[in-house]
Amino acid sequence: MLPRLGYLRVMSWLPRLQLFEFNDQEWAPVALRDTIVESLTRTLRWGHILDGLIDPLLAFLDEAGTRHVLDLGSGAGGPADALATAVARRGSSIDLLLTDLFPRPETWKKLKDAHPGLVDFVSEPVDATRIPDALSHGRARVIVNTFHHLPEDLARAVIADAKKSRAPFFMAEGFERNPLRFAAFAPAGIPALLVSPIFAHDHRLARAALVWASPVALLASLWDGLVSTMRVYTEEELRSMAGDDASYRWTYGTYDFAPGGRGYYFCGVPLPE
Repeated sequence: MLPRLGYLRVMSWLPRLQLFEFNDQEWAPVALRDTIVESLTRTLRWGHILDGLIDPLLAFLDEAGTRHVLDLGSGAGGPADALATAVARRGSSIDLLLTDLFPRPETWKKLKDAHPGLVDFVSEPVDATRIPDALSHGRARVIVNTFHHLPEDLARAVIADAKKSRAPFFMAEGFERNPLRFAAFAPAGIPALLVSPIFAHDHRLARAALVWASPVALLASLWDGLVSTMRVYTEEELRSMAGDDASYRWTYGTYDFAPGGRGYYFCGVPLPE
């Protein structure tokens, strides 16, 4: 048997697989997709998954010389909600502007109301590979727990567009490419899933059936989580996307969360010309 650390090291060399996730699929029932996404949002908040990311994020923003953040691929707003909560808990502040190719203004309005002065949003679709100058100017681009959804060509295009605009860029994921790391989400994730029908605003009976009367939601959530770990990019892959020119300073680092969780971040700040 391999020693534990050696085993984790071997697992980290698994090839990246662009497998499907239920929460991405239009053919999956809306009740299932919403249950998975909303449960993940609560997991991030209840498990304080992103608290350890705050110091690296604030250090990045200080180096970038701004506290204005263009949040890319905001989705249902789970990471933005967790980040805004953690930043406010620190007594600090950032200006988060939520964007997505498929915006959710009704959901984001609730986040804006919950975090006055910290969160705002763009109601129109925003393509992360072609950010308008009006949105880019003076803002650092941040994408949290979403970058792994992008195939390599789109991921490269997102970084390339940031470099083209000389915008500071920061991305982070809740785990590295290692399925074992997903286990750290379980202590908060399982309760978050079990209570999801109670907090649901729609499809309550369907959600109850998926969560309480069958293993469907649990199995789909487990599948999506494991697939996510196989979709994330390694440091070497990210540095390849960023390029080795001297126009940016790129940094790769990790952050910890209990129990035994470890995420990573990759960020770049343009250097003076």
